[in-house]
This record gives sequence, structure tokens and C-alpha cells, in this order.
Amino acid sequence: MRFIETKVGAEAGDAYAQHNLGVMYAKGQGVARDDEVAVNWWRKAAEQGLAAAQYNLGLAYANGKGVTQDDEAAVNWYRKAAEQGDTTAQHNLAVMYAEGRGVAQDDEAAVKWYRKAAEQGAADAQNNLAIMYAKGKGVARDDGAAVNWWRKAAEQGNAAAQYLLGLAYTKGEGITQDYEVAVNWFNKAAEQGIADAQAILAVMYTKGESVARDDEAAVNWYRKAAEQGNAAAQYFLGLAYTKGEGVAQDDEVAVNWYRKAAEQGDADAQTNLGWMYDMGRGVARDEEVAVKWYRKAAEQGYAGAQTKLGIMYSLGEGVAQDYKEAVGWLRKAVEQGNADAQAILDVIYPKGLVATQDYVAAVNWYRKAAEQGDADAQFSLGVMYAKGRGVAQNDETAVDWYRKAAEQGVVEAQYNLGLMYAKGEGVAQDHEAAVNWFRKAAEQGHADAQYALSVMHAKRQDVTQAVKTTEKWYHKLIQRIFPRR
Repeated sequence: MRFIETKVGAEAGDAYAQHNLGVMYAKGQGVARDDEVAVNWWRKAAEQGLAAAQYNLGLAYANGKGVTQDDEAAVNWYRKAAEQGDTTAQHNLAVMYAEGRGVAQDDEAAVKWYRKAAEQGAADAQNNLAIMYAKGKGVARDDGAAVNWWRKAAEQGNAAAQYLLGLAYTKGEGITQDYEVAVNWFNKAAEQGIADAQAILAVMYTKGESVARDDEAAVNWYRKAAEQGNAAAQYFLGLAYTKGEGVAQDDEVAVNWYRKAAEQGDADAQTNLGWMYDMGRGVARDEEVAVKWYRKAAEQGYAGAQTKLGIMYSLGEGVAQDYKEAVGWLRKAVEQGNADAQAILDVIYPKGLVATQDYVAAVNWYRKAAEQGDADAQFSLGVMYAKGRGVAQNDETAVDWYRKAAEQGVVEAQYNLGLMYAKGEGVAQDHEAAVNWFRKAAEQGHADAQYALSVMHAKRQDVTQAVKTTEKWYHKLIQRIFPRR
């Protein structure tokens, strides 16, 4: 009955009836769905100046439903409705300007139309206007204004705005940093299905940041985000299964989640998936497949994967043994301050596999990073000075760099600094200082430091810890970094 009455009114020329009849055809209400017929009736109403019909006609052109897709036509009809104050049309017109669809890209025009809709209370427009302020696009950057608009949208229940408002609180941008308030907004967004909010909330539960640590709650949120395809959540969910944190330990399930994230290009997941294949955990051991995944992560610049790939080349596992290739990947990791890669190079260099000038280049890399406060680089630079590699040998300078790294908690630096004090190299011999640094390293589980500390306590004399033979130390190091079954 309603369809018939609406059709009668539409055929009589009533614009509202024409619009409503178009909606009924578009939704299949009281009649078989027919997008083309819907567009026909919207056009009749739009040509009479009805804003709602102009908006729907614009949307049809934008999406190519019932009519050939045409962004310019979409912009034309959106503009007609927007100029009459239709908020959805204003918002969509702003999007077209922002994306340069059907009109020349123009951030200022986008801001203008977002603002018109936002001031009428349109939450999506408020959120997008906030983003423009946060990025300084089409308007001067203003974090405070961004927060203001995000809050307006968030309080209306806009999930994207709730998530972004939570981020603003975590970063303290445009507002005083407040993790507890951030958690509140992340919760609201997460409950509405925003995957990024679910993933961040999971991380906060994992770390116990502003919420009591709860591995099970973390897994719950990781799973929700992971099932939506969030790669970071898929990786962390895999990690939870690997460690058995918040869920029963299960390597096969871990491999499944690592694979999903790895196939999306997540370097952490690619590295861990490679490791699972290398160790034969949750999957049949396959060193060639391990190399494949290490390489994918390494090519993205992930230092951990570069180190592991270098190890595979040095050992000839999953790939033909090639020290030159190994050194190439290890150097890439060293440039990022990876201490494990440097430790391996320290073994490979004496074998004569690397040219002397590479030491000079290494010193330059370390110095740049060390002067910026990178603890691993500070330690490595100390080693180069202590051994006279790429720089004139200087124990005093070595001590200076060891100290900087040791004070940041680098265990090898603490141990080496203890040795320098014990032997009086680069610093006045001081048993108490040696014991102090050995103790710090020992408390972090450093076996040589623990031994040195026990000797000093027992004999109260100098400790000279003999270095293992090159081959034996190399394989011991590999075992520590890259344990075999």
C-alpha cells in the first residue's frame, strides 16, 4: 500500500515522493530492487531542487550504482545539496576535494566543506576536520583544535575519532598526556570494532601500561584485531602462542598467525616465521624456507633478520655458504647498531674475510650513532678503540665509550669496563670499581662476569678472562643468538 501511494505521488510530480520512491527501489522495499529505476526517480526529485535526492544521486554517480561511475557528476550533485546545507553532501564534497576526485585536489576547499558539516554536528566531518588540523592540511596545524573536533565526534560515538582521541592522549599532542583517559577512549573504539584500537589496547594489557597487566585480556584484543586482518595484532598473537602468554602454548597456531602477518609484509612476523622454520617449531624444519622469510624482512631493513640472514650465509644453512654475502648483511645490521651482528663480525674480521678499510667505515657508523646516544653503538665504538680497529688504539677512549654504554645497561659494556678496571687499562686499576661493573653484568646473567666476580671475591686479585679460540667462540656466539634444537 505504501509503495503504491508513494508511486502515485511521484508520478504526480511530488519531489519528496519521487525521492522516497527512489529509496524504495534502491533498498527493495515493497518492490524488486532496481538501482537504475532508483536513480531515475532521484534525478526527477533532484532536478526539482530536493537536497536529499541530489545527495543520493551524487552518491550513485560516485559509486557507479544504477548509473555509469562519474566523479565529476558526483561532485556536481553533491555541491547542489551541500549548498542547501545537507551535511552528508558537504562531507562527501569535502572528501572529493581532499582526494582530488572529480575536481582538482584542494585541501583548503576540503576544510571549508568539512567545517560546514562539522559545525552542524556531523561526526564524520568533525573527525576529518580534526585530521586536517592534526596534519596541517588546508589549515595551519593546530593540535588543540584537532583534539577539540575529535572530542566532539568521539562524544557522539564516532569510533574513528575515539581511537584518534586516545592516540592524542597517549602522545600528549594538543592536550595533557593521560594514559588512563587514553585507555578509556581506546576501549570505546575497540568495542566498536576499530582494529587499531584493539591492537593498542592489547599492547597496553601486555605491558601493564595504565591497566593491570593481563595477558588473557591482551590475547582477547589481539585476536579481535587479528581476525580483522591487522598485521601487527597477528604478529603479537603469534608471539603469545609462541610464549604461551595468556593462552596455551601452541607453535602450530603461532606459525599460522605469523604467516598471516608475514604475508602482509610485517617484518617482525617474517623474521619469527623464518625462525620457526629454522628451528622446526610448529612446522617441519626447512632452512631454505627460513632463509626466504629472513630475506624478506632483511630487505625491509629489519636488523634482526639481517643478522640471522648473515648467520645463515656464514654457516651455509639453507643457502650456499658465502662469507662475503654474510658480511654484507651483518654490516647492514651493524649500521643500525645491532650488537649481535657486530659481535659476529668481530669474529669474522680476524679471519681476513673483510678488508681493513671496512673497519674505518664501521667506526664512522658507530660514532654517528654513539654520539646520538645509541648504547649498542657506544659499546661497539669502545671495542674498536680497545682493539685499534679502524682507529688508533686507545684504551682511555675505549673506557669512555664502554662507560657510556654500561650506564645505559649494555651488559657486554659493563663486563668490558670491569675488565679495564681490573687490569688497569685506560683507567687506574681499581678492584672495587671492577667488582661493581662485574656485578652489574652478572646480575643480567653474563656468565663471564659471574665467573670474574666469583674469582675476585675468592682471591681479591686481578682477573684476566681468557678469550676462547676464534672458532669455538664463534660457534658459542651463534648458539647464543641463534639456538639450535
